[in-house]
Amino acid sequence: MSGQDTSGNPAGRPDWDRATAVPGLARPRLTFDLDVDVCVVGGGLAGLAVAREAARRDVSVAVLEAGSIGEQASGRNFGLVAPGYPVDVRELIERVGLADARALWTLAQEGVDRVRASAAQMPGLGLTQGWLQASTVDAGDEMIERLQVLGGDFGFEVEGWQVEQVRAVLRSERYFHAVHYPRAFSLHAHNYVLGLAADAAARGVHIFENTPVTAIDVAGIRKRVETPGARLRASHIVLAGNVHLGAASPRLAATLMPVWRAVGVTAPLGDKLAEALTYTGAVSDSADVDRYRIVSGNRLMWSSCQATFAIDPKSAARTIRKRIAAAFPQLGRPALEHVWCGVYGRTVHGMPQIGELRPGLWVASGFGRHGLNTTAIAGELVAAGMLDKDDRWRLFAPFELVWAGGTAGRVVGQAVIGWGRGRLVLAGALARYRERADRRGQEREQRLAAASRGARSDR
Repeated sequence: MSGQDTSGNPAGRPDWDRATAVPGLARPRLTFDLDVDVCVVGGGLAGLAVAREAARRDVSVAVLEAGSIGEQASGRNFGLVAPGYPVDVRELIERVGLADARALWTLAQEGVDRVRASAAQMPGLGLTQGWLQASTVDAGDEMIERLQVLGGDFGFEVEGWQVEQVRAVLRSERYFHAVHYPRAFSLHAHNYVLGLAADAAARGVHIFENTPVTAIDVAGIRKRVETPGARLRASHIVLAGNVHLGAASPRLAATLMPVWRAVGVTAPLGDKLAEALTYTGAVSDSADVDRYRIVSGNRLMWSSCQATFAIDPKSAARTIRKRIAAAFPQLGRPALEHVWCGVYGRTVHGMPQIGELRPGLWVASGFGRHGLNTTAIAGELVAAGMLDKDDRWRLFAPFELVWAGGTAGRVVGQAVIGWGRGRLVLAGALARYRERADRRGQEREQRLAAASRGARSDR
């Protein structure tokens, strides 16, 4: 690493996900008119999942991707596959009721199982088991309540870890209690997207890259899709894009707040890594400010730095190195060999947008902050809804398309992110101060007790 700029990627070096990618196929541009049963707009995780599930039902499917497969959020994320949603489970129950909240969580676990089954057939994924959601404040009562809901009311496999158990594997005073999800896992996100594309193509799906959609006409039984080089007709259209949808669906794009998040991968850390942490699954704090996991044996992949406007990779690298040092002083500020920033779309209500907008027009979008499992269940729900008249997608009907507020919404969103992070930093610092004060008080009481015993023995 000598002479290397560790505040960003070295010149000419690809991001870690690209540098460790399995070979993929270049897909052609759509240059001829085409008729299919299902047209999927967007070749990310959700779009490919819908396409594959539709093809399993013996219909013709085309995927139109404006860029390259996996080049956006789907292939540039942390790779966590975990049950649940980023919405607080108590808020979810208040909004849809206990029965539907339980059904939604059951779907989320089904998504985890679907991704696991798919991943078993794909190369280069590097699966690691488990997810530890650790609190940076002493919130044991909140953890007990969450465990009661998830384990008791929903019947999910979760574990509550006490402070001592957490710090045995995360050797840092930053963390207190934790909720452990033993059935969650992590994988190489970019390779998983490439694997989905290969599987979909093997089932007969036509995948076209560098084919942006410029207009959609949903009138009539056969819908029409315009691209720069050709037209496509389909009975069903699925909008499965992110914030990059643009002309394909301005209304849908306007419901997604763009959020950038940075990811860095350290240089090899050697034996120092084991001095800091020995947990081999994914770790996140309870507010999802930081996520990290061990990759390639002795490196750390660390995700942080959320913003509603584009992030400079060099600035992000400095922040990530500070965050690592703050959590694990044993590691100092390690050099980063790879840093990249990806943008995803977050909905106002925090839940994904899955379902039918009007006859023949479907949506599978808004998966920002969700694990990969949610895109897998979206693929099944949309395909089953279109072709099997399965109405389970209606569980997501309460979470409608809500305008994200445009530029003003992004400004407010950035303020909320900043305020929330500042509040958590202060709360964490106070929790650690109280813990140290309690420890000093206990030590003082022990010294006084020892002195008292000594005085009695002298008499």
